[in-house]
Order: sequence, then structure tokens, then C-alpha cells
Amino acid sequence: MRTNLRTEREKRSLSRNQMAKKLGISEVYVRKIESGSSNPSIEVAKLFAEYFEKPLDYLFPDLFLLSFDTKRIENKEVI
Repeated sequence: MRTNLRTEREKRSLSRNQMAKKLGISEVYVRKIESGSSNPSIEVAKLFAEYFEKPLDYLFPDLFLLSFDTKRIENKEVI
């Protein structure tokens, strides 16, 4: 679950239906995005970020995880 997204909505005392109307999307889509069962398009993610005035990686941390390659590839000289 994307708890930051839900928390920001609840801080403003908005229902999912009210949030959906403000962003011009369906209530079902808001529910699916909050639960993580559906990912927003970049346009919809930006709508949330602009509305809440929060960065995308705060609202959608699961989509912006940094992966670090901890394996080192050694250079071998080819003769």
C-alpha cells in the first residue's frame, strides 16, 4: 500500500470519490493506485504530486526505488 499517498488524502479529509473528482479520474482508479494494485501513468502521478505539493518519490516510493548493483565486474585483459 502507498501509505504516504493515502495519508496525504486523509489529512485533507478527502474521500476517494472526492479525490477522484478533483483529479478527473475514477474512484476505482484512486483505490487501485493507493493499494498498489495499479500503477498510475506519469500524467496521473504528476496530478497527485501537484495537488499534494509533494515529490513523486514520496507519494510513490515503490515506483522510484533505486537499485544499486553491488556486483563488481573485473576487467580482464584479453591477449
